[in-house]
Amino acid sequence: MPAPLRRRKLMGEINVVPYIDVMLVLLVIFMITAPLLKEGVKVDLPKAGAKPIDPDLLTRHEPLILSIDGQGRMYVNIGRNPDQPVTEETAAARAAALLRRDAETPVLVRADTTVPYGTVVRAMVLLQRAGATKVGFLTDPVRPAGRGDGAAAGVR
Repeated sequence: MPAPLRRRKLMGEINVVPYIDVMLVLLVIFMITAPLLKEGVKVDLPKAGAKPIDPDLLTRHEPLILSIDGQGRMYVNIGRNPDQPVTEETAAARAAALLRRDAETPVLVRADTTVPYGTVVRAMVLLQRAGATKVGFLTDPVRPAGRGDGAAAGVR
């Protein structure tokens, strides 16, 4: 007598192992690419003990930042490609358009320490002609000297 045929039970569960593999691969890809997207313009800011900008002003108005890198190229954070250098005319046009829309917009210059003073002054005049009444500078804060490094006040 032949053995009775055994029918397999249908499994009502989803195998999630392949989905976990795909998600881990996507996680690794995003972890690698995310820091590359935030590169921006490399500028070595001067150190200064200036007072920070009012955070309430920055939440109400996004600042217009004109960056000048070590080679003297200008970048404006407003527009399609903020990481691409622009000409002085383009920077002036973008600044003028933004300041016509919102005259309260904070205008800041972010210049590398190696940029000649004349280039920074030319950028400030460009912003003034575009309608900026007040122009600020972005700097790195001065860090107090740590203990044991010999740079503290009074150490001889």
